[in-house]
Amino acid sequence: MTLPPPQLEESWKEALSEEWKKPYLQDLAAFVAEERMKFSVYPPKNEVFSAFEHTSYDKVKVVIVGQDPYHGPGQAHGLCFSVRPAVPLPPSLKNVYTELHEDLGLLPPHGCLLSWTKQGVLLLNAVLTVREHEPRSHNGKGWEKFTDAVVAALIAREEPLVFLLWGKAAQEKCRHFLDEKSGRHTILMAPHPSPFSARSGFFGSRPFSKINNLLKTQGKEPIDWAVK
Repeated sequence: MTLPPPQLEESWKEALSEEWKKPYLQDLAAFVAEERMKFSVYPPKNEVFSAFEHTSYDKVKVVIVGQDPYHGPGQAHGLCFSVRPAVPLPPSLKNVYTELHEDLGLLPPHGCLLSWTKQGVLLLNAVLTVREHEPRSHNGKGWEKFTDAVVAALIAREEPLVFLLWGKAAQEKCRHFLDEKSGRHTILMAPHPSPFSARSGFFGSRPFSKINNLLKTQGKEPIDWAVK
């Protein structure tokens, strides 16, 4: 794994230009390369930075923060909560779609959220790789520092953003960057859509209509949340 990846969208290379020089990233790249030699690691090499390839730094309007990638075969493809069209919906994504239907009446035909990313929705996991069937196995290896730098770079933008933080992990990750009571950025928080917590306030949170109403007040095009 080379850092920055050669295929990475140019505005992200520039926004994180100082971060790429830091030694921890070379250590992280070496760790992931070694892991791939010993284990099945997801997502595939060419999809680790998919979130950044599909949503350029200067076009981000909404940030959804996940934890680490799906750890089952064929699931993770570099976008938090998303799977490829032919892959069965994981439980959390099923609950996201339940809320999407209750909020906006939409019934997505598959689990690939690529159409969201093309409209300025950054689907960012806190950790970008994972061993097969071992959730959180790549936590604490350096990805958190990198994605902290991503959040900091976004916060530094003058243009207001909407952060959608589902669950304690996402909320704690962004807590030291964001003040929910002030600042130009808006933070929406709810429990994680996992089956273990979705009924504790995720269902009924109406995040999709709230985001679009906020974007309209900012003079921006709302997101078409229909999955295409």
